[in-house]
Amino acid sequence: MSEPIQAYCMKCKTKREMRDPQPVFTENGRPATRGTCPVCGTTLFRMGATPAHEGLTPPPPKPTTKKEKKASRKRRSTTSATSGEKSGAQQGKGNKLVIVESPAKARTIGKYLGRGYTVRASLGHVRDLLKSQLSVDIENNFEPTYRVPNEKRALVKELKSAAQKASEIYLATDPDREGEAIAWHLLESMDVPQERARRVVFHEITKNAIQEAFQHPRQIDMQLVNAQQARRILDRLVGYQISPLLWRNVRSRLSAGRVQSVALRMVVEREREIRAFTPEEYWTIEAFFAQMSTRGQDPRPSFKAKLVRVNGKEPHLPNADAAQAILNALQGAQYVITDVRQKQRRRRPSAPFTTSTMQQEASRRLGFGARKTMQIAQQLYEGIDIGDGVVGLITYMRTDSVNVSREAQAEARDYIHKTFGETYVPAKPPVYKTRAKQAQEAHEAIRPTSVWRTPDSIKQYLSRDQYRLYELIWKRFVASQMAPAILDTTSVDIVADTEGRVPADAEQVDETLRAALARNPAYLFRASGSVVRFPGFLVLYEEARDEDAPEEENIHLPDLHAGEHLDALDVQALQHFTQPPPRYTEATLVRALEEHGIGRPSTYAPIISTLQSRGYVRKESKRLVPTELGEVVTDLLVEHFPEVMDIGFTARMEEELDQIAEGKREWVQVLRDFYGPFSQRLATAQKEMQSVQVEEDAGETCEKCGSPMIIKYGRYGKFIACSNFPECRNTKPYQEKIGVQCPECGGDIVEKRTRRGRIFYGCANYPECEWSSWKRPLPVPCPDCGGLLVEANRTTVQCLACEETFSRADIEALQEATE
Repeated sequence: MSEPIQAYCMKCKTKREMRDPQPVFTENGRPATRGTCPVCGTTLFRMGATPAHEGLTPPPPKPTTKKEKKASRKRRSTTSATSGEKSGAQQGKGNKLVIVESPAKARTIGKYLGRGYTVRASLGHVRDLLKSQLSVDIENNFEPTYRVPNEKRALVKELKSAAQKASEIYLATDPDREGEAIAWHLLESMDVPQERARRVVFHEITKNAIQEAFQHPRQIDMQLVNAQQARRILDRLVGYQISPLLWRNVRSRLSAGRVQSVALRMVVEREREIRAFTPEEYWTIEAFFAQMSTRGQDPRPSFKAKLVRVNGKEPHLPNADAAQAILNALQGAQYVITDVRQKQRRRRPSAPFTTSTMQQEASRRLGFGARKTMQIAQQLYEGIDIGDGVVGLITYMRTDSVNVSREAQAEARDYIHKTFGETYVPAKPPVYKTRAKQAQEAHEAIRPTSVWRTPDSIKQYLSRDQYRLYELIWKRFVASQMAPAILDTTSVDIVADTEGRVPADAEQVDETLRAALARNPAYLFRASGSVVRFPGFLVLYEEARDEDAPEEENIHLPDLHAGEHLDALDVQALQHFTQPPPRYTEATLVRALEEHGIGRPSTYAPIISTLQSRGYVRKESKRLVPTELGEVVTDLLVEHFPEVMDIGFTARMEEELDQIAEGKREWVQVLRDFYGPFSQRLATAQKEMQSVQVEEDAGETCEKCGSPMIIKYGRYGKFIACSNFPECRNTKPYQEKIGVQCPECGGDIVEKRTRRGRIFYGCANYPECEWSSWKRPLPVPCPDCGGLLVEANRTTVQCLACEETFSRADIEALQEATE
């Protein structure tokens, strides 16, 4: 057996044993070996001869003249400039300059455009309102004051130099209002006239989409820019003028926001509904029936039915006595099927994803938070190297539209026909209606850029999370273009005869008696069930049940007939209690915001992150629970700024921003209409808002005076202090437990920071226990020795005891299996 060959993996940043090593030669005839990394799939390359090279003839070395060397250097220079790696001074004069937001997007687009184009990344916004002041001249038609941040000045200088040398300028930022505003700010920062620049828009980063966009450039749409400006100024007016009131009256480093505070109010009010809820007792009655023909079988096949009518009315059973009275009345009753109704039902697939529905489904199926979902979706959109080059795998991920291009529909129908057969292709492509109140229909739904790029075919090039989200998007889209499922549904009515009209040994009653029993029955039971006749889209995908939805019970019914006499195996009463409304999860809060028309697809994830980072809400078993601080802030804002905190008012503001984007409203007038009443409320609040002290119990007792310790907020974040201040000035650093035990003493491992702010992990029992690590410990023990695992890098974990390394994806899968 040949000796294994190792090479350094640039992605894992460690040596790996090559998978499928192949002997090769360089252009100069030097021997080498090429293979792949067994962990991440990256191509590995190692110079040097091996036994596998024996008997192989190397190619003759390629002669290189001075002229070829010069041409090679020129090609390398052009390639680097195309990918955005060369500065403006090094770019060839007369190149066409293309500016996008991110380096990943620049690399992907640069590959499709090729020579003659220089693609640079702006790294997001290059200009914004000043952080140190309001930056809005209220008296001068709300004129904003924009500034290039210090960290962006060098970049803007480079872009400006590149723009001066470029023959054409293309702004290829994202296809939404935010992207339109970034493009406008770029022109303003670079002092480039609008007529000299061209705006290109595409919803997917593929060769065809890029080429199509560059064939149809346009000017910057100032209506979209003004809509974004109005939103930014509105948020600044609210945030920068209300937040100082919270600093003065509650505590420092709090924030208020036009949308953020309304979302917080929804979480707080849901919690108060739950507290105010009083459970009410109620009972139901169900029976298990079997056909007489199954007598003698053990066990007897049976089915369940529920009591649905008592003397023609829905049963009201508030307590055990009422339920027992029904059971007593049913003693000795005979049960006859009076009606069997069979129907055919068509179940249609769900629409392809919008931002909101993608976040909801990723939460339900994958356990992803909104922020994580958007981060991974951004990676899939901007491009992944799948072996034959970098390609964008999904369309733009910030959208509230369910529209699908005809080309994408045609490709999906072709795939479905060839993979599943003709019966799975609907006669006409499905058309879905957007549920969002203010959807931008010019956008497309989130879908794969090519359905032929199946999840399994590119799995080796994706991280575990990238693969799982891409598979979800791919399946949802393909299923949305498939034929509906067809179900056979059966509903059976069963009447209890308590008057002795049905002979106990009769397997079937005559039609006259059946009809008599069906008229005004005293006790009516009902059983329903369904069977899939044609699976349609269900062969590929079924939308996950909502976290708050009751479980659907699908009863399997035997072949039943009207007039059939049944044996009652058991009749029982079940106690229940009404349930309060559930707390919001990230997914259900996003859905509620969308249904009310609050915020935009781009704002959902940041809003939820801010609510948690400010300490307004915390997560308990994936549910959002308001803190005392969150409730105090909500009460103050509702009292002093009822319009800003009103759900309907916030939704109407979103509609007015949409009208600005459509050219139906003038942005300054919208701001003026808002600020008049708001400024009056602000002046009143500055005089009348009362101070409120919010203290969080740290769960500890002061070892100096015995008083409770509380969590406080200082310049550098949280710390623990004695509640008996100023008599007792005892303080401690705030330590956040990560849910892992110390391998040396069994104490809690906590997250700590050095004086320079670098995060490390140590034992809470310090200085008695001095265990510490720069790498974050994981709650899963080493599968080999049971030792402590820590994060080695983005894709690998390592055991501190046996020093063995493992794929992070494998460990995460192990953790999910044990939870």
